[in-house]
Amino acid sequence: MTRLLTRAVDKPWGREVLPEPFNSAPFNSEPFNSGAFTGGPGRRIGEIWFEPPAALPSILIKYIFTSERLSVQVHPDDAQAAAAGERDSGKEECWLVIAAEPGATLGVGFNQAIDAEAMRAAALDGSIEHLLDWYPVEPGDFFYIPAGTVHAIGAGVSLIEIQQNSDITYRLYDYGRPRELHLDAGIKVAQGRPHDPALRRHVPASGTVELANGRYFQAHRVAGVPDAALRACYAGPVLVLPRVGPVAVDGDMLHPGDCAVTQGLDAVTFADDGQVIVVRAVA
Repeated sequence: MTRLLTRAVDKPWGREVLPEPFNSAPFNSEPFNSGAFTGGPGRRIGEIWFEPPAALPSILIKYIFTSERLSVQVHPDDAQAAAAGERDSGKEECWLVIAAEPGATLGVGFNQAIDAEAMRAAALDGSIEHLLDWYPVEPGDFFYIPAGTVHAIGAGVSLIEIQQNSDITYRLYDYGRPRELHLDAGIKVAQGRPHDPALRRHVPASGTVELANGRYFQAHRVAGVPDAALRACYAGPVLVLPRVGPVAVDGDMLHPGDCAVTQGLDAVTFADDGQVIVVRAVA
């Protein structure tokens, strides 16, 4: 087992105090930051990253915490990223909501079809914010976000993001914040259509469920002890993210807020009353 290093990322839309389990946990993030996950006055932490391991370099897992809306943005796919001369791959991602304040929403796709010219005009005058479909969310809501999907995370949301390990984000609109926009690149790859309903659902609070099975990664939320079929599916390098209760991996304990990589689920000792997210790369 290799316990992944963590990195706290400051964002203008982040939080000064993070929820459990991060409000009292220390960093284990050398050579990144050091200190406590609680941001404190003047520091707003928006993301906790787990540094991708050598065994699974193509996948990045994050916790995201918002106090304000994120920018309206879009990511390219692999071919579009390469054509644009980007050094990173494209980016597909998925979100599992773990906490939400009353009225919290996620903006995913448009509420009706829109062409590139109208999208550009809406990004310039700010009306693009109102053209997104904003979905009220609660813990357990899950969204798969293919490359090309215009999206924005609303305020008061905590979620787990599983994504291709890419840092390419094209901002279309940022509510007047003084950050760079990428209209030409973003409009070129953006899909002006609603989000596919088959790519979002509510995950029940109990039971083992498949979260994602896309081109680049597969993920399950495992409740209790996995069966033989699931163990066979995750026979290679696997990321292990405890969600409810601790879990032993190769004899070492992981707790909620940790993430590690190991070789297959047989290295994990699952608790009957625990919940763990497991993720593998899809070849």
